[in-house]
Amino acid sequence: MTELVHTRKELAAARDGMKGTVGVVMTMGALHSGHETLLRAAREQADHVIVTIFVNPLQFGPNEDFDRYPRTLDGDLEVCRRAGADVVFAPSVAEMYPDGQPRVRVNPGQLGEDLEGQSRPGFFHGVLTVVLKLLQLTRPDLAFFGEKDYQQLTLVRRMARDLDVPVAVVGVPTVREPDGLALSSRNRYLSAPERQAALSLSAALRAGVAAAKQGRDAGAVLAAAHRAFDSGTPGAQLDYLVLTDPDLEPGPVTGPARLLIAAWVGTTRLIDNAAIQLAPQS
Repeated sequence: MTELVHTRKELAAARDGMKGTVGVVMTMGALHSGHETLLRAAREQADHVIVTIFVNPLQFGPNEDFDRYPRTLDGDLEVCRRAGADVVFAPSVAEMYPDGQPRVRVNPGQLGEDLEGQSRPGFFHGVLTVVLKLLQLTRPDLAFFGEKDYQQLTLVRRMARDLDVPVAVVGVPTVREPDGLALSSRNRYLSAPERQAALSLSAALRAGVAAAKQGRDAGAVLAAAHRAFDSGTPGAQLDYLVLTDPDLEPGPVTGPARLLIAAWVGTTRLIDNAAIQLAPQS
């Protein structure tokens, strides 16, 4: 039986009754098969699973989609029940931020200013602030995050290390549609032609992975990814396509790497990424 709670007091009572390891999966709702994979990974590795559903206003910019972001609590609860979640914490904005928007926020540093942070200024300040608050409220042993939001996963891991947050951060591989499109709550905004154009993102990643497997260097891998994106169905506008260190650190990239892409498809912004193994430099 999955218990739905809305307040800190209700959550604390439910959490206090849990014995053994506790895992948390943090979401903004509009749950899909990718979220269900996260929940099942948590169910396999923890004795109890808490799911948070909260559309966090701190991580939406002035012209972004906070108001139109889908709220589908009834359907989300069914996903959580099916995956075996013990508790769903679905607070209001006032419950999460009782004094209004917090004056003190987590600063992600330079890592949070690049890539997504450059395209969405202040985004990761809002993300890390709510993640830290939810970690404090749920007190988990394990926190599960999808690899699709790779920069977010990297920053949460870094925050846990740097701020001595007693939680193990677990990355779960991206779930894809049969044609390769990464599952995202924002995919529902795409028209049929836009849905086809969105395949340019995963096509670019596949081309990069294939080039790396052929022993190409970083420049050739990135060039192959760009060519694949440019030759896709028109309608996707590239924001960034980068090949970087797995920890998103600056400097030359050799060995394990990450290929990350973001693009606008119509009015919808999508992101994706893939692990790359570069051949050692001679």
